[in-house]
Amino acid sequence: MKLLIVESPSKAKTIEKYLNNEYKVVASIGHIRDLPKSNKDAIDIEGGFIPRYIISPGKESVVAGIKALVKKSDTVLLATDPDREGEAISWHVAETCGIKKPKRVLFYEITEKAVQEAVAHPRELDSNLRKAQEARRVLDRLVGYDLSGLVWKKVRYGLSAGRVQSPALHILALREKEIQSFVPVTYYVITALCLTAKKETLVFTCVKQPGEKKEAQEILALAKEKDWEIVDVTATEALRRPYAPFTTSTLQQAGSSRLGMSPSRTMRAAQKLYEKGSITYMRTDSISLSETALPSIIAAVKKEFGEQYVNVRHYKTKSKNAQEAHEAIRPTDPSKKSAGITEDEKKLYALIRTRTLASQMSDAKILRTKIIANATDRALPNFSLSGSQLLFAGWLALDTAARGDDVEIPAVKVNDPLTLKNIDSEEKQTEPPNRYTEAGLVKELEKRGIGRPSTYAAIVKTIQDRGYVEKVGKALQVTDTGLVVDDFLFQHFEDMVSETFTADMENKLDDIANGEREYEKTLRDFYTPFTKAVKSKDKIDKVTNMGDAPEGTVCPKCGSAMVIKLARNGKFFSCSRFPECDGALTSEGKVVEPPKETGEACPKCKDGKLITREGKFGTFVACSNFPKCKFIKKDDNALPSTDVTCPTCKKGKMTERKGRFGIFYSCSDYPDCKNAIKAKPTGALCPLCGSLMMEGTKTIPDRCSNKTCVNHNPHKLEKK
Repeated sequence: MKLLIVESPSKAKTIEKYLNNEYKVVASIGHIRDLPKSNKDAIDIEGGFIPRYIISPGKESVVAGIKALVKKSDTVLLATDPDREGEAISWHVAETCGIKKPKRVLFYEITEKAVQEAVAHPRELDSNLRKAQEARRVLDRLVGYDLSGLVWKKVRYGLSAGRVQSPALHILALREKEIQSFVPVTYYVITALCLTAKKETLVFTCVKQPGEKKEAQEILALAKEKDWEIVDVTATEALRRPYAPFTTSTLQQAGSSRLGMSPSRTMRAAQKLYEKGSITYMRTDSISLSETALPSIIAAVKKEFGEQYVNVRHYKTKSKNAQEAHEAIRPTDPSKKSAGITEDEKKLYALIRTRTLASQMSDAKILRTKIIANATDRALPNFSLSGSQLLFAGWLALDTAARGDDVEIPAVKVNDPLTLKNIDSEEKQTEPPNRYTEAGLVKELEKRGIGRPSTYAAIVKTIQDRGYVEKVGKALQVTDTGLVVDDFLFQHFEDMVSETFTADMENKLDDIANGEREYEKTLRDFYTPFTKAVKSKDKIDKVTNMGDAPEGTVCPKCGSAMVIKLARNGKFFSCSRFPECDGALTSEGKVVEPPKETGEACPKCKDGKLITREGKFGTFVACSNFPKCKFIKKDDNALPSTDVTCPTCKKGKMTERKGRFGIFYSCSDYPDCKNAIKAKPTGALCPLCGSLMMEGTKTIPDRCSNKTCVNHNPHKLEKK
């Protein structure tokens, strides 16, 4: 038997078909091994930064299945994704499943020709690529645990810091501080509405923007006294060249700005399109197109627009660190106008196809016209009007969203008279720089060399998940928590959050991948000074104050001045005499009532007292020693309980709870037992796996609560 192993189940059937069922194709379903969640003994630092991997929880059956197939096979090929992470997955599969002399195949598109060509030319596993990925994983684990532990102790429990997320946060924090410190400047915009001799309307804007109202009024008064005319007319033809094909970064930027999709959402849709064979591999920083792909792209342009719209172009990747796929993201079949199942997939495919075809189309020709008006004696500042007209659409005939609006301008000549009908001034103020959007941040990360194609989406998502950044409209706004964490890291680990340090480390990882740098030496050169720096900060004072409260803010209890402090849900005002006085105000100025003691001792830690706290879903009773003790008193009357016994601990009852995504059911013995399901349990057990069955809806019958069970999705079961 011949066996081919991929990492995604959705690829397996298609690839098996392309290989004429000569190979049995199975999936590892992503990574099968990882570092244990606990940092203790996860990495043998003294032994040379050797990671101690474990089989990922829930992957035991996958590993057992692959092992059984490997024993029956005389040929085993590893065909995971064509990047460092894919190389690492292949190595883990080979190591864990006992594959002797493993062979690796690479294809950048899931098409019959590409798959068959790859299988015909297997290679050895690339240990350098695997080591580079391993170095990144180990490095991020060591930095994350050490830095996060310090932030927990010195800022607030539950926060985190990371090697790449911290520089990304710093970029946003610097912009936020720039916005906060911005002092607006007043200026005046003067517009004049004029008529030509043919009664055509022209609206001019004064080139000079006065900073004083008096100056603006003087211009208005003088303008009304004067005769006006056309001073200058400049018409120039300009060319607009098409954009290069998509890289991972530019795809995420366009997905955000054009489609309103977050980078992670864009990458999910792109992954599905790749797995279906609709596009080439979506993690790349190359803008080149393969010579084999160009003829079909050009043919599609000719068919849709004609010969005059074709302009063959060869794009060269400028980044010296481009190390992922060998070409840009493109459709595998350019003649196919639509692909994908979901709306996200369909819209993203259309965007990728448009960008690819447009990259091989003619320049757009635009006529840009600028008219200058003034008084006949030139006593005024110049007034200008600009417009543009599309002479030849070129690539804009396809990518209409990039065109913009034409501004038609009547034909006028120098010295043509103008009649001033109205002139007015509007007071305005300069505005602070805009906050970064997700697309803007990805562009900035790429520009500064922070992260690589496979990490951009994860970076943007992580800083939002951590509560350091909030998405307000399309903009990323740093929260109070994010600002405090950034200040702490910048004050004590300035090198760690600097773009030069992070970019330099990325270059060193690239050197490992290219076989030009040693794994252990690279990690030791970094970790030795880093761990010393972390230990040296152990004695610094805890960050409690964020500065003085606004003037006039006084303690509601003793009348003393107040300071700003950080709470789990943002900042609040605390009495400067704390702990002698526990007076506090919310950031909106409301009095914060201290937790009330119930008079009961904590049954778990024995030292703490039970107090009433206010939470996201109302009041609850918990230990005063939180977060050291996480005891929460159960209020059985407050939570609707079912009669269904928890199958995990066999003691508690499945109880209705409310979470951030709505109602769910979990064991009443939480947090000792963390069993939870999405819908109300029926009390019956699944006949296939023995897990609890959940109540269905009008369209979906009762189903298994176990996501990995076929009975979790009744529609799939019916097909089987």
